[in-house]
Amino acid sequence: RKTPAPWVNVLANKNFGCVVSESGGSYTWSENAHEFRLTPWKNDAVTDDSGEALYIRDEETGEFWSPAPLPSPGKNGYVSRHGFGYSVFEHLENGIFSELTVFVSLEYSVKFSLLKLKNLSGRKRILSVMSYYELVMGSSKEKFYMYINTDVDPKSGALTANNPYNKEFTGRVVFLDTSETTRFVTGDRSDFLGRNGSLTSPAAMQKEKLSGRTGAGIDPCLASQVKFELHEGFEKEVLFTFGSGRNIEEARRILRRFNGIESA
Repeated sequence: RKTPAPWVNVLANKNFGCVVSESGGSYTWSENAHEFRLTPWKNDAVTDDSGEALYIRDEETGEFWSPAPLPSPGKNGYVSRHGFGYSVFEHLENGIFSELTVFVSLEYSVKFSLLKLKNLSGRKRILSVMSYYELVMGSSKEKFYMYINTDVDPKSGALTANNPYNKEFTGRVVFLDTSETTRFVTGDRSDFLGRNGSLTSPAAMQKEKLSGRTGAGIDPCLASQVKFELHEGFEKEVLFTFGSGRNIEEARRILRRFNGIESA
């Protein structure tokens, strides 16, 4: 039986873009879609595998699921909608309704994942949301991943990465930020996934919070986690901002420009 290729949407401006499938799988690039991939291009139409993921976790029970069909589908169905310049994923799980909207800036090298959550469960809930990006920062992960450094920028508070060994794109800084002031992060992919782990059930889902580990000589990623209470009938919006600057100063300017949900 033949499996149809994923129904995809291309969200891009002249210098930056991403491909998003109907299952939520995504691949992001900056400046050049082949030579400066920010995240992996898996090119597998059967599994729709991806290097990017978003999770929702119930902090009381430990249950977790994705607001899009992949990589950790919930028990109920999803609605996926592609529009001109955006993709939307809707889902209801354990009394929590989620709406994830993915889009990019018209002129800046930045991608937005805006997650709206509404508590329909009839009681107060304690939730966390995690965003994860496996890094390439070049033409292929095998060529560059061992040279990527991850860190927390002291001025913006964003999680950042740079690849000093990519001579074609020297000085570029990739960043991940969130609209929540209190967040937990990691720049270590092995720490997030765990030994022999996968995005379907990463080790991070079994931990109270991300470790905060960053640095050089590790398998790099950018991952951020936020926690909050959501009272019955109330809504909460969380924004994750993922992008690239030609240097740390430009990255900080982009982060200042889009420093909250309203600006995005």
